[in-house]
Amino acid sequence: MTRSVTSALLFAFALTAGLAARAQQEGLVPTQALVNVDAKSQPPASASVLTVAVNDRKEPLTAWEPVTPANAQVALLIDDGLRESIARELDNLRSFVRSLSPGIEVLVGYMQFGHIIAEQGFTTDHALAASTIHLPSGLAGMSASPYICISDFVNNWPASGASSSSSSPHPFLQRKARFILMITDGVDPYNGGTSVMNQGSPYVDAAMADAQRTGVAVYAIYFSDAGITSNSADNSGQDYLSQITQGTGGADLWQGIGNPVSTTPFLRQFQSAIAETYIATFNAPVVRDPAHDLVHVKFTAAKAKLHAPEKVRPGNME
Repeated sequence: MTRSVTSALLFAFALTAGLAARAQQEGLVPTQALVNVDAKSQPPASASVLTVAVNDRKEPLTAWEPVTPANAQVALLIDDGLRESIARELDNLRSFVRSLSPGIEVLVGYMQFGHIIAEQGFTTDHALAASTIHLPSGLAGMSASPYICISDFVNNWPASGASSSSSSPHPFLQRKARFILMITDGVDPYNGGTSVMNQGSPYVDAAMADAQRTGVAVYAIYFSDAGITSNSADNSGQDYLSQITQGTGGADLWQGIGNPVSTTPFLRQFQSAIAETYIATFNAPVVRDPAHDLVHVKFTAAKAKLHAPEKVRPGNME
């Protein structure tokens, strides 16, 4: 038995050393991404049963570990221009924040004129964070653009309220796994009309790339904004929310056109998604062009449906 265990350990060491040597020779750098396993799927048991295609070239995973509450941050970002009918959901939002798993850091912020305004930074005091939830201003266009707000926030991510262990075997998690749950109508007023002929936005594209670059998984719950009532606005906003959530490995939590009857089911889905997220470690090629520093990735595993960012920045463990 001892001989078998020793042989297995030597094989694993040789495999890891071989992958590291190959990576060094071929200009690859260790890279990580947050990968969500669909609730109806069986989570892969180890890195050996997964593969990732990096720019269409398959690479083996070197590690596969679940996100833990102690290494997770959640930013609940509320559009400050939401209709006053969101008032009926405030207690649900407070209950959601209070019920987060102990150890998760949470921040509640409001989207205002391209920035995020928060009374309290990231904290593990969930009751304190819940107490900062209040009725939005309810003025049309108060967020300016939710996507400009997202870009500003992820590029200036607030410092952690509690430091991670410097001895963590996962350098990516020294800055903790990052999740955003945004509540907004998703409309981008800076991109002109909301007709079906105008469904591409440079601000949505920029926010998605910024979130991918900084390793943030974006989730969204649709809720209508003040002053915007057309079906085309509903469709436009939901289309944009679908783009940014799918592109970052998150999910657009919604049930058809219009405001949800209750946000509670979606808040529960989001909590489950955090618990079903893993950190995948693999090698990716060094990008020489700073203006295009992202590579395409696609994760696959037998009998599992995975949600992952469409692009990542190689070497994001540094």
